[in-house]
Amino acid sequence: MGKTSLARRLGDSLSAQLILEQADQNPFLERFYKNPRAAAFQAQLFFLFQRARQLEDVRQEDLFGSVRVADYLLEKDQLFARVTLDDAEYGLYEKVYGRVVVDAPKPDLVVYLQAPLDVLMDRIAKRGIRYEQYLERGYLEKLMQAYARFFHSYDAAPLLIVNSAAIDPVNDDEDYQVLLAEILKARRGRHFFNPVGRSLLSNV
Repeated sequence: MGKTSLARRLGDSLSAQLILEQADQNPFLERFYKNPRAAAFQAQLFFLFQRARQLEDVRQEDLFGSVRVADYLLEKDQLFARVTLDDAEYGLYEKVYGRVVVDAPKPDLVVYLQAPLDVLMDRIAKRGIRYEQYLERGYLEKLMQAYARFFHSYDAAPLLIVNSAAIDPVNDDEDYQVLLAEILKARRGRHFFNPVGRSLLSNV
């Protein structure tokens, strides 16, 4: 499931300003997918500068002027860096991070979409983005484990953990409306949502 496509749908529903990761602007990304060790540091720094610039612009705007929907959490930049960089690169990255990262606005809600590894690999294949086809299963598995560790102790904002294995809220309107209703239940703390998609119900 594409997080950016979902963010766009949410943006339309909520009449929100979108803050989107612009992966297609990263000139090192395809090189990274083909040979992670050769381009990880360059790709990571590009994303870091891009996100820091976006969030600086948001910080200078009226924080109460509009609803905003983002397809990324700033902290995930460090998460990716820890997975992709060696110790020396990560040490340098951390120094750069400390100098360029702004005090980002606190989210009202963070949505963490989970799905099994095989489901994610299948969705990547079906999405058909050329450079993503170089993505190795082992790398994706490490990312999934890193996300799980990160969100296990995440308490910086309300968190909704969604089992997205059986739903397709990007392309299926019923699935989207079910997820949207859950998102709109503003709440504190940590919450789990385990929807059953119509594809599963039809087999019962």
